[in-house]
Amino acid sequence: MEGLEEKLKGLSLARRSLPEEPTYLLDVALQPAGLLAVSCSNFAIHLHNKDTLSLVGQYQGHSGPLCGVVFSHTSPDSLYSGSADGTVRGWDVRRPGSEAVQVFKSGPSHNYCSFDLNSSDTLLCAGTEQVNDEDSFLVFWDVRKPGGKLLGVYSESHSDDITQVCFHPREKDRLASGSTDGLVNVFDLSRGGEDEALLATCNSDSSAGSVCWSGAEFTQLLCLSHDEGLHLWDLGQLDTDEPLTIFSTSDARGLPLLADGGGVDYLVGCRWLQEAQRLLVVGGKNSGDLHLMECDHAGLRLLRTLEGGHSSTVRCFLWDAVGEALFTGGEDAQLLLWKPGGEELTSGKRKSKKSESALRLKSRPHKKHGYQREKKGA
Repeated sequence: MEGLEEKLKGLSLARRSLPEEPTYLLDVALQPAGLLAVSCSNFAIHLHNKDTLSLVGQYQGHSGPLCGVVFSHTSPDSLYSGSADGTVRGWDVRRPGSEAVQVFKSGPSHNYCSFDLNSSDTLLCAGTEQVNDEDSFLVFWDVRKPGGKLLGVYSESHSDDITQVCFHPREKDRLASGSTDGLVNVFDLSRGGEDEALLATCNSDSSAGSVCWSGAEFTQLLCLSHDEGLHLWDLGQLDTDEPLTIFSTSDARGLPLLADGGGVDYLVGCRWLQEAQRLLVVGGKNSGDLHLMECDHAGLRLLRTLEGGHSSTVRCFLWDAVGEALFTGGEDAQLLLWKPGGEELTSGKRKSKKSESALRLKSRPHKKHGYQREKKGA
């Protein structure tokens, strides 16, 4: 089997999609049948053909900034999106442009800044922004119930914006959440109440931005902070005297990762590649260049640099293991497809179409302050 390095080294720009209206591309999700869903800073959701990147439809139902898009695991025609307008919406991708088929809500003061769907497609969870300068909530719904039955909330584990909720890829009741309070919490929802469900609290010492499960059995957790810190923890050590931390750096920008001895300007995100058994971390330069890295106990190591694609900050990426392709989207409004041996139909880096004044107000960057309290729970 060809190794990950060889696959990444063979990547080149194959397709480029640029929408008519300037917008940031914030998140991307893949439907195995052949669709990409992209959330945009103008509150729209775009549907693209994953092979050609042609726009095949869009949805306009949200009235506030989006916090992500997720396809159902068992019903590929179902797509979910979360928003700061206080709703998580379900869409039928067979009917582009139609109204949402499900709308999930909770309290009128709840503005969502993260959400996820569990592996069995039975449970939705959304994380709220801070309410009344004091509380933030994890909100749960039963997806199977008409209208989306509200099951309840957790309210004690975070004290600031919950920027990420991430269900375990295999265990439907295992949930990780990250917050600008600096804490990353792990729950076993089958235990019921919040105090009983909280299994572990890891401290990132900064505002947690994104979280992903990793490792062969998904027993590891990687957290990227808003000030470009990176923390890899082994939850398999919870019941031992061994430390949880596998690798940690408070600022990845200071690591000499690049060929010229320099570092990345920011971290885009992370993803565990199950087939390759590697943890992929993507960083970038403000010029638009992308740096694909792996992370393990030895730290970060550069695997490949992608140039000539984006002209500004990259906000999202997705690796398609079946197609051995990489999708990237950014603040230059471009959606790019990188494939082995790809040859773009038109050459040269496209000029950014982003509007500084209009778009920065809609992208809702989170506060970059340190944590404000001691950890709760175990």
